[in-house]
Amino acid sequence: MTIRKRLSRLRARRGLALWMSLPVPVLLAGCGGGYAAYGPSTSMTCVPYARAVTGLPISGNAASWWDAARGRFIETDVPAPGAVLVFRRTGQLPSGHLAVISSVLSARRALVTQANWLPYRITSNQPVLDVSPANNWTAVRVWWPPINGWGSTVYPTYGFILSGPGNAVSPGASPPLVQAATPAWRTGS
Repeated sequence: MTIRKRLSRLRARRGLALWMSLPVPVLLAGCGGGYAAYGPSTSMTCVPYARAVTGLPISGNAASWWDAARGRFIETDVPAPGAVLVFRRTGQLPSGHLAVISSVLSARRALVTQANWLPYRITSNQPVLDVSPANNWTAVRVWWPPINGWGSTVYPTYGFILSGPGNAVSPGASPPLVQAATPAWRTGS
């Protein structure tokens, strides 16, 4: 047996011995139980949750909501309470993601309520920060409760779909163009 094979087997045994020595609660924490302090548990993903909260009759995966809303609902780069923030597909978010704006704190900060950002949890009033160079919410960072800080990933987004009465587009009419004004100040991260 070669030295390389012996070292490989020894490392494998040590790794197994380490796992076997951990207490059962530590091993089970990886089964979705580690986020209980951050919100109520749910089996719902972000899509049915956003649909239930906003009443928007849009189906499909999260990233497809932007195109599905075109011509039916107002799409904008200005956050508003009740609006749905639509995350684009990425390697980490292969179906995209949806978050509902709870409140707007400033031109570049908002609080969202969302399902399944933390596995199997509904998180309420979670901060989101616009980090896009043009101040148009096309790139955001999301607060990560387990570290009590901003997540390091910058997520690309499409923008916001407005929900509620008066935000549906009349058949045959063009949806109004809603643009964000350039903020007079900027907030730090």
